[in-house]
Amino acid sequence: MLLEKIKKKELTITILGMGYIGLPTGVAFARAGFTVYGFDVDRDVISTLKKGKIHIVEPDLQEAYEEVLKSGKLLPTDKLEKSDVYIIAVPTPFKHSEDQKIADLKYVESASKMVGEILEENNLVILESTVPPMTTRLMTDILEKISGISREKFMSVHCPERVLPGRILYELEHNDRIIGAERYEATEVAKAMYGAMVKKGKCFATDDITAEMCKLVENTFRDVNIAFANELSMICDSLNINVFELIKLANKHPRVNILTPGVGVGGHCLAVDPWFIVEKFPKEATIIREARLINDFKPRFVANKIDKVLEGNKKMIVGILGLAYKPDIDDLRESPAMEIAEILRDKGYKIIACEPNINANKINDFELYSLEEIIKKADYLILAQGHTEFKNKIVKLSEKNIYDCIGLLK
Repeated sequence: MLLEKIKKKELTITILGMGYIGLPTGVAFARAGFTVYGFDVDRDVISTLKKGKIHIVEPDLQEAYEEVLKSGKLLPTDKLEKSDVYIIAVPTPFKHSEDQKIADLKYVESASKMVGEILEENNLVILESTVPPMTTRLMTDILEKISGISREKFMSVHCPERVLPGRILYELEHNDRIIGAERYEATEVAKAMYGAMVKKGKCFATDDITAEMCKLVENTFRDVNIAFANELSMICDSLNINVFELIKLANKHPRVNILTPGVGVGGHCLAVDPWFIVEKFPKEATIIREARLINDFKPRFVANKIDKVLEGNKKMIVGILGLAYKPDIDDLRESPAMEIAEILRDKGYKIIACEPNINANKINDFELYSLEEIIKKADYLILAQGHTEFKNKIVKLSEKNIYDCIGLLK
């Protein structure tokens, strides 16, 4: 029945969570011809979307959103609508209060309960949020309990997002997708649905636990490689040699490709997902844990290094260039640059910042300035992120007292 609706583009989809993943996903499915309800519990988000404006910074997304909103294919709503398909795309942070970093699944559980209240037989429920292994089955348990419908009479799937901020819309429509479920029928329906949206990528079917681990392993692989680069930077600092020059030379070997070190690792994926594996396998995941500890420590290493360079002169005004966790976006989740700012503030320095992707006067009590203003106002600068605006002014920045964390300055 759902396969026929997919072919005729008569399928209705409700996406729970209009954030960095849910909103672009809704746009992509709407562009593919489906009717999409974009649901969020934050009424301010829905109000903004209804006015035709997106609330996140992502290239090309505003124009694409206006197109599907105007066509009526994407409908923002604060009322959960009955649909053929429900996609849960809510945050999965970890619990900071715990001795260990454990996944906080309250948003997934809450969304599952909400869907369970209106679930009907033959519906498909897709969990896109990145989660520890076995969470999709937890979702199915909740759906079954709340709805009173046997799990054999509806479909549950895990299809993790695998996109890069700054290229989300393109990658949604071009990257391969991994689709995992307990039941073969569910993977076939989900493959057909995502296949209608993905233009060049392919959809690969597996079981739900393998799909959950696949996303975690992808991000953990990157985190471990970044940790190697960040550890090298700290070793090179002790040796008083340039880590960026060292890596450039080492990478001339045909089988070596060391990444560029930075201020740490941020964002909702790389800084979080590896802990989900450590949580489930604390004895086995030793390399993964150590990589996380290295990357988590890097902001404090940078802050301590700057404190040493400034010789503890608390009269200095320190300006941080870039608070987002990666270039040319506004996402501050788990941002290592923000942590550096907080550590230096706690040490007694006056900290100001420039974050060109955020339109505000303050962030976390840090005053924000334009690039021109902060160059004039700050006694010392920290180049923490490679935003395009900073790269375009790299010659001017090189004339200032500046600590380059990312190797942009010669």
